[in-house]
Amino acid sequence: QVRLVESGGGLVQAGGSLRLSCAASGRIFSSAAMGWFRQSPGKAREFVACIRWGVGNTYYADSVKGRFTISRSSAESTVYLQMNALKVEDTAVYYCARSRGGYSTNAAEYDVWGQGTQVTVST
Repeated sequence: QVRLVESGGGLVQAGGSLRLSCAASGRIFSSAAMGWFRQSPGKAREFVACIRWGVGNTYYADSVKGRFTISRSSAESTVYLQMNALKVEDTAVYYCARSRGGYSTNAAEYDVWGQGTQVTVST
């Protein structure tokens, strides 16, 4: 069973950058996808970005397009989320997750989740 551990969250000023990492303990098959989601207090979990593990295709939520970049290292079984030009509204707990079925923006399609890492963007 794959386990996911996120890191890299923290406090940053608006306009700044952070890089999140998500390390997988087991093998991620090429047919799978890895996604990043986020959740703020009182709000539903929101899709941020995903990447097809095998070919590396990416997909982003409109709210982060052009500011965030998802990437992966197959050798290290790690997925990254580079976040630039951060806004106060990006404040949330960020989760990475694995979808066996591949590419999806639907959290219900992801079966393995990390514990989350807090990102706080201040004014």
